Amino acid sequence: MSLRILLLCHSFNSLSQRLYAELRARGHRVSVELDIADSVTEGAVALAQPDLVLAPFLKRRIPASVWQRVPCFVVHPGPPGDQGPSALDWAVLARQPRWGVTVLQADGEFDAGPVWAHASFDMRATTKGHLYRREVTRAALQATLAVVERFAAGEREAPAGRFAAGPPQGESASGPGKDRDPSLSWGSDPRSGGAWGRGWRPAMKQADRAIHWSRDDTATVLARLRCADGQPGVLDALWGRPCYLGDAHPASAAVVAEFAGRAPGEPLAVRDGALLRRTVDGGVWIGQARLADPPGTAPGQGHFKQAAVELFAAEAAALPQRPAPLMRAEDEWAELRYTEHGPAGARVGCLSFDFCNGAMSTDRCERLRAALLAVRKRPTQVLLLMGGEGFFSNGIDLNSIEAAAHRPGDSAADESWRNIQAMDDVALAVLETTDRLTVSVMRGNAGAGGVFLALAADHVWAHEGVVLNPHYKNMGNLYGSEYWTYLLPRRLGEAGARDLMAGRLPLRATDAQRMGLVDACDEGPREGYETRVIERALALAGSYNHPEQVAAKQARRAADEAHCPLARYREQELARMHRNFYGFDPSYHVARHHFVHKLPHAWTPRHLATHR
Repeated sequence: MSLRILLLCHSFNSLSQRLYAELRARGHRVSVELDIADSVTEGAVALAQPDLVLAPFLKRRIPASVWQRVPCFVVHPGPPGDQGPSALDWAVLARQPRWGVTVLQADGEFDAGPVWAHASFDMRATTKGHLYRREVTRAALQATLAVVERFAAGEREAPAGRFAAGPPQGESASGPGKDRDPSLSWGSDPRSGGAWGRGWRPAMKQADRAIHWSRDDTATVLARLRCADGQPGVLDALWGRPCYLGDAHPASAAVVAEFAGRAPGEPLAVRDGALLRRTVDGGVWIGQARLADPPGTAPGQGHFKQAAVELFAAEAAALPQRPAPLMRAEDEWAELRYTEHGPAGARVGCLSFDFCNGAMSTDRCERLRAALLAVRKRPTQVLLLMGGEGFFSNGIDLNSIEAAAHRPGDSAADESWRNIQAMDDVALAVLETTDRLTVSVMRGNAGAGGVFLALAADHVWAHEGVVLNPHYKNMGNLYGSEYWTYLLPRRLGEAGARDLMAGRLPLRATDAQRMGLVDACDEGPREGYETRVIERALALAGSYNHPEQVAAKQARRAADEAHCPLARYREQELARMHRNFYGFDPSYHVARHHFVHKLPHAWTPRHLATHR
């Protein structure tokens, strides 16, 4: 049975996008309303007339006028019985070995309504953001789809008597006789008891996250920083200036040994835009920082996240540079890494570029291009472009561009221009790698220019959990570059390319494969995906007709170049981008400013709010 579903969310984040795409793929009619005000939500329900409201990401309670009228299901990133707005933060801080996601029915109490389903998962020693985009999203999808399936079948009350420990013997989470993920289990109201019941936890305060550099070991420092990943960051200080820290990585013993005897908390060195700080037993690299705002700062006028070295440029200039080679020990952190696999003559190179939030600033693009040129000299038959674990790429770095607007003698338009030129240079370096096969491997989500950077490779492989946003228009009608006017039509045709770019909707990797945007979609567990990719690449490198495939690629590239040179595509795209950056229409700059400063939405975009 097809349902009318209203997706109510604070913002259309990665989890909301994945649920939206999965529900639509199953034939449900889904519309989105951003949670702006109770009156707006009430109006949306009146217009949409939904069978149910689904809330995957909220920061406010659903008003009684809504949940009393229509069934409302809240997706809570904690196990049954856990309540409060900082569920995942507390779990990361406490280094919980196992966690879960609960789908409950709103009844007026915060995170305490009848539980319809939950799914559990093993935790990893990683950031809140990485967990949210992988484990939490996967568990939320399992539990939510099961709830929607039961609701569509006519059930209107939470299943009673099955809670926390798992489904009864012989019955799966989705009902009798169906073999589904055994980690998914059903339950009743957690107030009646149960093994999980952790109770109410308040919003985590900065005092709970605070780092005590003189006594906290590296594991503790990392837990505190990781639980604040993305937002809100950990309030600390650098060079006497209060700031919020994030994007932390453990330092190797080798690099820490260079600074023996230095005080914990002291900034020691610079690498890839990050600052090295000592802990009592080691060190951490701090990749991002945001200056604390004075009291009373108006929305949109405050500070925003930047690369730590960019924010403290003058102070960091006095620190020693400690760049890391592309090929290095596993425990040595840096944004770029290169490995090789397989025998001579059938060898695979893997270049990863794990940039925070997938943002590719001018500096990052230049470093990535230099790495590409370096690894092209290696004797490999296949080159894998691995992107990052959390994101393949999201294109130009809007925060770095915003920072240029506040630098004397610079501007956001000028930095936008430098950044898009640098992105184009990276894409061109991939397109001009014609002596071997290239494969873009999407381990995480991708958006805007990051999608088209992936398409510059000969093949695109993705995990089925990946969500793509292959369009630019949501950022103030930005036209886009990265040779998309060449790369997209050769896969989808002119009409298909126009439709995709105008759609402005998230795309599942499986749907991208169906339309020809992605060549292979891995449906196995996310764990082990990298190993499976390398095995597949080794088979490609050692295939009997590998030389013929390379020759055919070179012939196609030569024919395409004769028909229309890449330089012409770039020139035409950049002419449109120049108008976006320097023209009379400020839409791009307004949208970028709102995005960077995380200003609340005033309305829901009409391509999402189809009920309007």
